[in-house]
Parts: sequence; C-alpha cells; structure tokens
Amino acid sequence: MSEAPKKSKITASRRLALKTKLLKQAATMLERDKEEKKKEREAALSERVPPLQMSGLSVQDLQTLCKELQHKIDVVDEERYDIELKVGKNTKEIENLTQKVFELKGKMKRPALKRVKISADAMLGALLGGKVKESVDFKANLKTVKKEDEKKEEVTDWRKNVEAMSGMEGRKKLFDAGQ
Repeated sequence: MSEAPKKSKITASRRLALKTKLLKQAATMLERDKEEKKKEREAALSERVPPLQMSGLSVQDLQTLCKELQHKIDVVDEERYDIELKVGKNTKEIENLTQKVFELKGKMKRPALKRVKISADAMLGALLGGKVKESVDFKANLKTVKKEDEKKEEVTDWRKNVEAMSGMEGRKKLFDAGQ
C-alpha cells in the first residue's frame, strides 16, 4: 500500500527551457526597472535643481549665487538630519513594541551578555556607591588549610624488583647497600 512518488509530467529539457526563459524575462524586467529609476532620479533632480546659468555673470552675482546655493544646501541638510532622527526614533519605538509583544506572549528573548573583568574594589564601589574608600581583601578572611604530606610506601612492581636484583648487578647493589 505504499505509494510511489509521482513522476513529474514535465521533462528535464522542458523544465530547463522554462527556467532559462524565466531568467531572461527577469533580467529584462530588472533592466527596465533600473532605467525607470534612473529617469525618475533625473526628473527629480532637474525639478529640484535647475541648470545654472553662470556665463556673463559678474563676480558679485557669482558670490550671491554661491550664497544662495549654500543656503539651499543647509536647508536640505537640516531636512536630512531631521528625517534621520525620525527614522531612528521610529526604529527604537518598533524595537520597544516588539519587545513588549514578546513579553506579552511570554517568550522572553535573552540578551547576549558579555563577560566583564572587574576588580573586587570596583564591584563594591558599583554596589555601594562612593561609600567604600578602603580596598577590601577577600582572601584575608579565608581560612588557611595546611596540606599534610603523608608518606606513602612506594608500591612497586615486584617483577621489576626481581629483574633488577637478578644477576651480578643485583648482588653489587646489595653489597653497596650493606656498606
């Protein structure tokens, strides 16, 4: 009763041909979109910034033109700055709202914590504020435990001992130990 997987009714060559046609169509659409965006940009720039007529102007007229352009640049820069602040404010608000949604669902997202090396004095200063003026040595209050060196009998392998004592070398060791 196991059903065999259904075979595709379309052949591999037909699938490849359709895929290439789709890719070509997507490439032409992408090119068209790029051209449209370029035309829109040029239209917006020509609307906002009219072409400059600088020929035949005196030095005084050029200076006033530069001042006007500088004033326009300042206005645009202020608008850009205001928009950036609004976008930043909106993104923070979105983050806060998503955090509230997570809290309401009960699924808390743990923040990535970083290890911080801090001394004991700095930790006490952070916890107690500026009240602590002396440095505290935590190790001074700890009990010291002396480790006793217990002499353990060396347990050696008797086979090695027998091999070492056999022959003339073993007798020489016994002779030297006796003297």
